[in-house]
Amino acid sequence: MGARRMSAGLGECVSVIVPARNEEANLGRVVRSLASQQGVLEILVVDDQSEDRTPEILAELEAQIPCLRALRLDSLPEGWLGKTHAVAEGARRARGEWLLFTDADTEHLPGSLAELLGRAEREGADLLSVSPGQETPTWWEKAVIPLVYVQLSRLFRFEDVSDPKSLASAANGQYLLIRRAAYERCGGHEAVKSAILEDVELARRVKSQGGKLVFLPGARWVRTRMYRRWGELWRGWSKNLYLLYQADFGRLLGSVASLWLLDALPVLALVLAAALAIARQGSVPAALLAAALLAITVTRHVSYRRALRRSGFSPALAAYLAPGAALVGCLMLNSARVHLAAGSVEWKGRHYATRGRA
Repeated sequence: MGARRMSAGLGECVSVIVPARNEEANLGRVVRSLASQQGVLEILVVDDQSEDRTPEILAELEAQIPCLRALRLDSLPEGWLGKTHAVAEGARRARGEWLLFTDADTEHLPGSLAELLGRAEREGADLLSVSPGQETPTWWEKAVIPLVYVQLSRLFRFEDVSDPKSLASAANGQYLLIRRAAYERCGGHEAVKSAILEDVELARRVKSQGGKLVFLPGARWVRTRMYRRWGELWRGWSKNLYLLYQADFGRLLGSVASLWLLDALPVLALVLAAALAIARQGSVPAALLAAALLAITVTRHVSYRRALRRSGFSPALAAYLAPGAALVGCLMLNSARVHLAAGSVEWKGRHYATRGRA
């Protein structure tokens, strides 16, 4: 049965919940892309104490889009994180049989909800999540974002997460579609209210209770630009990376060593060895060293191109591997630092205590 026919059979059964804190740059795009989807019963945008033009933009959009409802939060209760509180409040007011949690910086491509809802129904999924396509207009986004997602695809393989026999659990909060019954059965966001990786924790709870997960690369359905400034990217991944490595410092350190020793340093050493060979007019040792470093660089480049393609990125982004490896390694170490030593992480003007402090 096709996705369109499946959606028509289900009718308007999806409540879409969008947390929004200072999202004036993104709200118009996400709301309009959601309003055009088949299967949407309502769109609930939860304004989490925004200090920019988010409330005004929401009021304008409400006048244009009948299914849109704006909710305003005036406080953050103790023990909650801002996002988990916002989506939990949206879920309490939602009426749909399915709940779609999605971020304000996403854009939903035409027909995406009908297709993914149909797939969830066909596969008997209790929770379906996709990893959106990533927009990377700046050089630092091209260097960092694809490499982070390639690393994550090795930590959380789509096939393993979707396999009921595997213990692996994961989800991406940028697009998380869940049956209301499964959401309520696992305790909803209240059960993960203090979790920085609330999406992964929610997926773990669903799967541990026998629910079916479906996790997919999602560039064909949803796209996003996660960070518009370097500082946002630095804070965002510093908040998440250590936890995505399951707070395993040894495992994270091994990835940093691999990135620096195999992807970043060989390129720098290759340049120096080539310069040395030229300066010494064809020195055999320098030439042999340059050849060995070139072989390492080419091998890693080819491997990264394949990994990019599997993760839904353009293979051409492999050109940014060396600077990306250097930067991602620094991000990983900083993420470990803020969780293990600093005692708190900062996001969107709020500070949240971490549990890793000794």
